[in-house]
Amino acid sequence: MLNIPRFKAAAVQAAPVFLDADSTIDKAISLIREAARHGANIVVFPEVFVPGYPYWSWIADPVAGSPWFDRLVRSSILVPGPEIDRVCKAARDAEVHVVIGVNERSPTSIATLYNTLVFIGPDGSILGKHRKLVPTWAEKLTWANGDGSSLRVYDTAIGPLGGLACGENTNTLARFSLLAQGELVHVASYISLPVAPKDYDMAEAIKVRAMAHSFEGKVFTIVSCSTVSEEIIAAMETLVPDARARLERKNSAFSGVIGPDGRIVGEPLIDEEGIVYTDIDLGACIQPKQMHDIIGHYNRFDVFDLRIDRTPRIAATFHGDVAASDAGDDRPADAGIAG
Repeated sequence: MLNIPRFKAAAVQAAPVFLDADSTIDKAISLIREAARHGANIVVFPEVFVPGYPYWSWIADPVAGSPWFDRLVRSSILVPGPEIDRVCKAARDAEVHVVIGVNERSPTSIATLYNTLVFIGPDGSILGKHRKLVPTWAEKLTWANGDGSSLRVYDTAIGPLGGLACGENTNTLARFSLLAQGELVHVASYISLPVAPKDYDMAEAIKVRAMAHSFEGKVFTIVSCSTVSEEIIAAMETLVPDARARLERKNSAFSGVIGPDGRIVGEPLIDEEGIVYTDIDLGACIQPKQMHDIIGHYNRFDVFDLRIDRTPRIAATFHGDVAASDAGDDRPADAGIAG
């Protein structure tokens, strides 16, 4: 008998404690506990929730924004690291899956950041992390490119789980690469972007992208979006006088769940802080896939061939390393070791 998971999802729509990683982690832990009390099996947080989004790159010039980048770097975190360890403990204590967006520092470069989604199991283990493949537009001033090594789907108790950050949910091939691994639960993390062009409806754009992925793949999509707090607006007013008018624009955040038929399940949140709870039955994916299963019978793999390069990209590969204690020693590395 096929075991098909049923579970409750919690999509968080909230603002971070701006550029304060420890306080934002405190807030995340509180929200995890709240969601768990309401029966959630997975709690999803927005894009770069820890410790916030670089709004300065959208409303100021690069020179004026550079000191704010410095502040962001100083408040960003390592993965694994002590800050994310606290989230892992909260997930373990609550026995829930957690997906959370963070600004991840490179372990080898003091000024390189990644837009990263961290996947955490209910036992508190880090299942993996996904670094955003291509930062969007002004975001290129902040984050480096991720690589294909993090395009992965995780086998969990709530089903095959994958995710992408914000604009890369528009990337058809990135989405297909997850579907091709059997993804049934997709996490789409976003930030509220009130500074988009005037004719751009951010909340609607988020919803449309989630609907597209769910309908094409016949999967559930859990959408979590941040909000713009008064704290963020006040901080950006010190940089640009008209920041308030630009950051208070409504209809800029959407959080909720989209079903495998492309329709909203339950009631979403628009703009306001809160948590959306939705009961999910992955059995609802079966009948839609009978009609269109683009990773199975409804495709022509003799015609189409998508290849994913999962090679990790690193600055250098070192050959012939010896232990530091051997420095200056001309003997072979294994000399003196009994065979």
